[in-house]
Amino acid sequence: MSSGAGGLRIVRLANFIMPRSGGLRTALRSLGSGYLANGHQPILVMPGERYSDEVTDQGRVITLPGPMVPLTGGYRVLVGRRQLARLLDRLAPDRLEVSDRTTLRWTGRWARGAGVPSVMVSHESLAGLLRISGLPGAAGRRAADALNARSAEAYDTIVCTTGWAAEEFVRIGVPVRRAPLGVDLETFHPGRHDPLVRSRFASSSEVLLVTCTRLSPEKKPELAVDALATLVGAGVPARLVVLGDGPRRAALEERAAGLPVTFAGFLPDQAAVAGLLASADVVIAPGPVETFGLAALEALACGTPVVVNAASALPEVVGAAGASAPGNGPELAAAVRGLLALEEGLRRSRARARAEEFSWPAATAGFLQAHRAAVTAGRARADLEAA
Repeated sequence: MSSGAGGLRIVRLANFIMPRSGGLRTALRSLGSGYLANGHQPILVMPGERYSDEVTDQGRVITLPGPMVPLTGGYRVLVGRRQLARLLDRLAPDRLEVSDRTTLRWTGRWARGAGVPSVMVSHESLAGLLRISGLPGAAGRRAADALNARSAEAYDTIVCTTGWAAEEFVRIGVPVRRAPLGVDLETFHPGRHDPLVRSRFASSSEVLLVTCTRLSPEKKPELAVDALATLVGAGVPARLVVLGDGPRRAALEERAAGLPVTFAGFLPDQAAVAGLLASADVVIAPGPVETFGLAALEALACGTPVVVNAASALPEVVGAAGASAPGNGPELAAAVRGLLALEEGLRRSRARARAEEFSWPAATAGFLQAHRAAVTAGRARADLEAA
């Protein structure tokens, strides 16, 4: 893959991005910066409230007006195929990278017609989303398999960030490129621990728990509240800070009534987020369909162990630096107590050491390798069709 003379023009399309925060937004920004650092020309096209076109530290970012998806708390989508197709024609990408497996699947056909190698990044488990949406078991698997087969047909290469996320493609015989994401090891660091920050939420004799997640149905933030309720009921002097916002906030506040819970909302300052994560004793990541979990990795980078939902990909990510449990309050509470039973220095050093296995330069290299694979896969497909 050439990186000289301006490198490759990598056009990236993404939907369902929160306007201010979120793991997908972080991943897109970090990978775009990485592509730039490797001599390429990343161009991100995403939905927003109004049109804009600007050069940023992640490359060129084009925002197209897109409608807000009802009941999601801010997600927008790109609509208008003709407009987007005309834009793609004008941008003339050398590579196409798509972070949406549903509404933008047609862009794979556009890429094939234009002779552009294409990559689809699977940032979520379709089978998992169908399961928590009311279509579990064999019916959900059949639906996921059919849709995943269509994605595999549309794009030259499928990229997944964990083995857990890749499983739903592997089981139908689709080859997948693995490319883990990374974490900002400088912003998220144990040195961010601040006794003053901690004292705002808990006394020195209390256990400070934090959950950092979007307050939406698929994230199951109520499980963190349920875990706290179990701990408090067992006499553990624990307090919980809920970091994030979303459509479930009002319901969550009602569920937490009478419990020592602080709803901190959205914090735009990454250093402030890192300070809170580093000052906590344990972070709870309750989501059952997380395919990577950047917030959990950021907590580990801050030296704070994480309790994760065993149904997600997060046990694979946190490894021995955390604990996994079934998705219910008592089990998550037991996992919290298990981590607290470890010597503090040991649990914090394990957390940081695990995070150091993930970096954005390494993630960028993995995604660029996927783009190389897309070229080979596209040629093989063309040869097969011509035979």
